[in-house]
Amino acid sequence: SVSAAFWEHLRHLGLQDFPCGLGSWNKSRFDACTRPREGQPGLGADPAGQEEAMPLGDESPEALMELLSDWHSPWALPTDCSPQDQHLREMAVLAPELVRGSRIFQVLSSLRIVGKGVEEVDDGLLQLQQLEELILSANQISSITLANLPRTLKVLELCCNAVADLQDLCAQPPPELQHLGLGYNRLCGPSQDKYLTADFWPNLVSLDLSFNNFTDLLGLVSQLSSLQKLRVLVLQGNPLALIPTYRGFLVDSLPKLSILDDVHIGPDERHQFHGLSRQPELIRSEARVVVSIGEIKGVPDPSARQLLEVGSEAPVITYSYCVMYKF
Repeated sequence: SVSAAFWEHLRHLGLQDFPCGLGSWNKSRFDACTRPREGQPGLGADPAGQEEAMPLGDESPEALMELLSDWHSPWALPTDCSPQDQHLREMAVLAPELVRGSRIFQVLSSLRIVGKGVEEVDDGLLQLQQLEELILSANQISSITLANLPRTLKVLELCCNAVADLQDLCAQPPPELQHLGLGYNRLCGPSQDKYLTADFWPNLVSLDLSFNNFTDLLGLVSQLSSLQKLRVLVLQGNPLALIPTYRGFLVDSLPKLSILDDVHIGPDERHQFHGLSRQPELIRSEARVVVSIGEIKGVPDPSARQLLEVGSEAPVITYSYCVMYKF
């Protein structure tokens, strides 16, 4: 489940281990802040004064933070870690009490669980009351109920999963969701087109449906046209993207769109395809695919026959190949 992967991820971050968390390296500093005595600085006192009175064996916050940021340090996070992970590590140094136990639910705004074999999105995420971004790419999620997700979500990324039906996803969608990533899943049109409307996603700005199996361009556009805030759309990799008038029809049908398939839509392109949306008869349910093989190395040429001497008993060797294109 996502919750299990989440706790495993936190354990991997080592928020309670040196140089984070509480220990002999900083415990006296926090004791002085939480239980001030006469003549000693308390919470909110001058940090410079605290550093001067630091007991022997304690590490300063600056020294601990340097261990997290210096890429030579054995405690530094990998360069591809998320900014949220780095933020949690830094918080675990400066204010370790905020990331202990369930308190971490109050500070986490972004969660990235990628390639962890997650199959279930459970209701444990509802404890993350400040969560705005959830990245669950490259897992094994086939169904997701948005009732199990915080209502504060603005970004939901489900790329490279096994989602084949959007019905559960639309049962109770977060009202402020701005980006929905469903690329590289198993969605098929036109049965799923009806779930891609403003009735479910009134504030959607970015939508990724790439590399699924949408085939009905007219039906899909009629549903997407209700998304008045949509500015970024990705449909490449679907069969409908092979239709000759595909891009022009979308550009003219969705006038508020700014980016289609990662390519900016300029004024010249809009002028070029102006009026195409009123000519649906130009959209054919067929596509032409041209495949060119420039050069193949490492296999014998079947057209070159082996020349044998007259009367030779050597066997004749022939070669044949089968090339298949799967669409």
